Amino acid sequence: MQASLQSDANKGLVAEILRLKSERNAVILAHNYQVPEVQDIADLVGDSLGLSQAAARTPADVIVFCGVHFMAETASIISPQKTVLLPDLGAGCSLAATIDADKLRAWKKEHPKAVVVSYVNTTAEVKAESDYACTSGNAVKVVSSIPRDREILFLPDMFLGAYVMEKTGRKMEVWPGECHVHAGITPDVINRKLAENRDAEFLVHPECGCVTQFLYFSEKGDFDLPLTQVYSTEGMVRHARQSQADKFLVATETGILHRMRKENPGKTFLPVKEDAVCQYMKTITLEKVYRSLRDMVYEVRVPGPIADKARLSIERMLELA
Repeated sequence: MQASLQSDANKGLVAEILRLKSERNAVILAHNYQVPEVQDIADLVGDSLGLSQAAARTPADVIVFCGVHFMAETASIISPQKTVLLPDLGAGCSLAATIDADKLRAWKKEHPKAVVVSYVNTTAEVKAESDYACTSGNAVKVVSSIPRDREILFLPDMFLGAYVMEKTGRKMEVWPGECHVHAGITPDVINRKLAENRDAEFLVHPECGCVTQFLYFSEKGDFDLPLTQVYSTEGMVRHARQSQADKFLVATETGILHRMRKENPGKTFLPVKEDAVCQYMKTITLEKVYRSLRDMVYEVRVPGPIADKARLSIERMLELA
């Protein structure tokens, strides 16, 4: 009875959200890590890159961004003529918080001729101090596009930076930041799960604390990992859809499992770490999406001078998508 009442309440909220969305000429974008009911109401569910691209091309007047703060900032920079709403201002990012513009400026002074590549999980102020932005899906391509004789500062994720160095053969200076969720996905955790599920394909995000160890050992031939695939979140979803395998171990934030199961009902998806949950992504609920559209809160707008400087690094990211 309780579940039925909850379902009826959700149906009412969904109906109101759809009504307001039409009334406001709005689009709802949701990251792969959002709670299932928010993913289900979204016009598009995707990774940072896909959602940035959608924000750039949408004809909507209002973008309701169900993700974290830096994503809403990126949408505002790309589409300054649109109103970008973040349903909960508390949706931050532990990785983005590891560096700010002052720290980056000080680092640049130590390396005055370096090219700065910033992972998209950074604030607008940091992007404004960067030459390129990138996502996990195109970080290798972005770094590969930079002349080999140029020094590179890569920030803020040390695991993604180490992964990119392995894949490109480029030495970079890497900022020692990490995502609190992905840092907890370590080799010992994965080895245990792999031993229990030897018939599963293993999909891993390059932010994870296990990635560089796996790359190192697999390159040396010391570790038999024939079923390992390193992907961005969108790459994981695409691979799961195309693969002939019917069982997958997934090493990233657990929110992605909802979309994977929804799109592949005949396949089994298991989290490598059941508590790999981003508290910031989970702050946004259906009720907050409704309130955001009803009251037009909370608008995220990046000041013009910062937006203008940051736009160049973001445009370069999109060009290399």
